[in-house]
Amino acid sequence: MPTILFVMGWRFFFYSNEGNEPIHIHCKKGEMECKFWLDGLNFDVEEAYSYNMNSSSTREVKKIIFEYFDFIEKEWNEFQQEKQK
Repeated sequence: MPTILFVMGWRFFFYSNEGNEPIHIHCKKGEMECKFWLDGLNFDVEEAYSYNMNSSSTREVKKIIFEYFDFIEKEWNEFQQEKQK
């Protein structure tokens, strides 16, 4: 589970055993956790799931994802390449 980013108490990470899912990021802070799909073509995100999240924390996570969108995509691509070696 490589962690790629810590921002405002949120840990952003990937799971290494998720097969061939499209680009997404997992986020966790305390007892809150969520997963967002990233759409690089349209510069958009979609919530895949959330646990113990309220609308404020969801907005906060989405804002962080948009701020680091290119970085997350780059890290995802590098992570996938490493897995295939």
